[in-house]
Amino acid sequence: MEFIRVDGYEKVCGKAKYAADLYFDRMVYAKIKRSEHAHAKIKSIKFDKALKLEGVLDVVTAKDTPGDKKMGVVKMDQFPLADDKVLYYGDAVAVVAAVKESIAEQALELIEVEYEELTPVFSMEEALKKEAPVLKEGFEDNIVTHYPLIKGDVENCWDSCFKVIEREYETQFHEHAYIEPECVIAMPDEAKDSYVIYGSFQNPYSTRRSVARIMGTNLNKVKIIQANLGGSFGGKDDSMSVLACRAAVMAKKIDRPVKITYTREESMIDTYKRHPYKMKYKVGLTEEGKLKAMKIEIFADAGAYISMTPFVTWRSVVQATGPYEVENVRTDIYGVATNNPYTGAFRGFGSPQIVFAQESLMDELAEIMGMDGLEFRRINSFKQGSITASGQHLVDHKVSLEQVVNTVIESSDYLSRKEEFKKYNSNSERFKKGIGFACSYRGCSLGAEGTDATGAMVSVQQDGSIYVLAGLAENGQGLKTTFCKIAGDVFGVNLDKFNYISQDTSVMADGGPTVASRSTLMGGSAVKNAAEIIRDRISETVKEKLKADKIENIVYENGKVINREKNIEITFEEAVSAAYFAGINMSSYGWFKAPDVHWDEEKGQGPAYFTYVYGSQLAEITVDTFTGKISVDCVHAAHDLGNAINYQGSLGQIYGGVVQGIGYSIFEEVDVQDGKIKNTNLDEYFIPTVKDIGEIKPYIIENNDKYGPWGAKSLGEPTLELLSAAINNAVSFATGKRYYKLPLDLETIVVGKQLKRTSKRGSEA
Repeated sequence: MEFIRVDGYEKVCGKAKYAADLYFDRMVYAKIKRSEHAHAKIKSIKFDKALKLEGVLDVVTAKDTPGDKKMGVVKMDQFPLADDKVLYYGDAVAVVAAVKESIAEQALELIEVEYEELTPVFSMEEALKKEAPVLKEGFEDNIVTHYPLIKGDVENCWDSCFKVIEREYETQFHEHAYIEPECVIAMPDEAKDSYVIYGSFQNPYSTRRSVARIMGTNLNKVKIIQANLGGSFGGKDDSMSVLACRAAVMAKKIDRPVKITYTREESMIDTYKRHPYKMKYKVGLTEEGKLKAMKIEIFADAGAYISMTPFVTWRSVVQATGPYEVENVRTDIYGVATNNPYTGAFRGFGSPQIVFAQESLMDELAEIMGMDGLEFRRINSFKQGSITASGQHLVDHKVSLEQVVNTVIESSDYLSRKEEFKKYNSNSERFKKGIGFACSYRGCSLGAEGTDATGAMVSVQQDGSIYVLAGLAENGQGLKTTFCKIAGDVFGVNLDKFNYISQDTSVMADGGPTVASRSTLMGGSAVKNAAEIIRDRISETVKEKLKADKIENIVYENGKVINREKNIEITFEEAVSAAYFAGINMSSYGWFKAPDVHWDEEKGQGPAYFTYVYGSQLAEITVDTFTGKISVDCVHAAHDLGNAINYQGSLGQIYGGVVQGIGYSIFEEVDVQDGKIKNTNLDEYFIPTVKDIGEIKPYIIENNDKYGPWGAKSLGEPTLELLSAAINNAVSFATGKRYYKLPLDLETIVVGKQLKRTSKRGSEA
């Protein structure tokens, strides 16, 4: 069957319209006046001088907000326009609109804001002190979320352990660095209190909720239309909702379309980052090397706004012990408010941080016990029927951890390469070779953190062409192609039959966020459901023509509708035409709700997710011990995704995840000093280039899942979460030293610590 990307033509030919490409009649341009302080009261905002500048139309502040002044994903604590207080340097205090972007930029300098500075809090340690100012209304302290997980009795088993080891790990602020900065166009619609908003939205429905709240109107009066998206990785979720609200407030006031397009610097300053984590692990082992107890304490820097912190940290607490059987567990994770840039969703969503810690820890524990990391993991890792730290019995899906680990071990010839690298290192003074691997498990979709359901529409036309639309958004990951392929497999037709309808919240029911690698699993199931309803209607119509006793005897393949028992067939187009003239409804709405899961908030126990995926990555590296440079020579990446609906797309996910993993491991850190981002462009915030990427060897493992469409599960996020630990383990093999903090930059390797940043930067404790 022919397989093409359904949105490939327009993107390859440069015809695809991104938000920055859009223009509407009478459209004006807006820019944002930002706070000059990390923590301060707003005494006054004067913009008379700005209004006198030729070409300026108006200025809006929080006082112009028609509805509620604050919004949020979980807690309503974020002000699109700061009201009486600013909480970080990125806070918006005013928006100015002008006929040209350059004029709006000039006008910003003419807006005068008087502040009363308040005591800022830039580290989690400072924030947790009793005397620290409480940054969030309604909270007694700066802990904005806390999740415990309790299994067994940790405190009373340390004395019976053969060895007890304690280690601490730290990760950094991490920028999404998508190729397209944010852009939004808001315009008043014809009806009263109605708005149409175009933009680079990852989650149009959550944006709609925020805009309706801020504008004081109903959901059905806000239409969000998604333009083509130039990357997101989780970064264009609530940050785009905030931006849409600012544009909508201005659009209402001046009754004209308002466009806000960020520069790279504005994008870096304004949007949330990956949470920096500080993690403490205490581990007890038996004499045989079995994990007996783990006590884990994690602190996540939430920054100025709560955003996704409750969801991100909940996933972390579920998976903090890794894919290992541990009899006694106590995990506590805390989200801490500071005056740093706020943090939220980023590919991996609470997993990359803990996988770095737990998989680095596993290698060190193995070394302490005189074992190879492979042997140690095999003793402790999940098997079919294992019980997780949250008490979940792994019986409803294939626990393929051993399979993915064995794949990278065998494909890399791991044991032989270790011996080869040892010999090389003994004869080389400057360059050292390293090899290391890591493994993980990951809960699919939203799990017990929220309602998990989505819908899709499929409509077959008289000529056999087909429309598809789902309640989840295409963010560049290939969702459109995968969904059309799922429907195509139901109807037995090629992808050239399909047209995927652009995302529009007025057309489709809210299908939840495009996060948690849930698109194929959830949205694909809804598409399959809708397509099967139509297929059965068509089959019932042509049953007599095909001389079939029942519709189950009719199959759809290669553009034909076939009764195999009597070897009678017609074309798909003929079958569709017959159904059309019989008056059959060939449009259907499909819906898929995830199987029920639950969670005990007090003890952190329960089946957190209805199914899981497993992955393993192995890195071969070279370390230049004179300069500290780490070269990633080869990465072997094995991932069980259930079933690969879009095989080429699946390979792309692995390649992309590995590259982002290299950046997270070695290069990338948002340099936050006293709450202010110092590297606000890609000339100072370093991401991997093609010259930094060695060979990538992907391995797709397939074990059909009973819940997914055609057995498919998740892939996008697991491909990122593993490599930092694999590289760290490889560096330790090469240098003989252990490292506990990301990124593994030049200074860290040469002198053991970062030299270019001050001790006051936001990711420091």
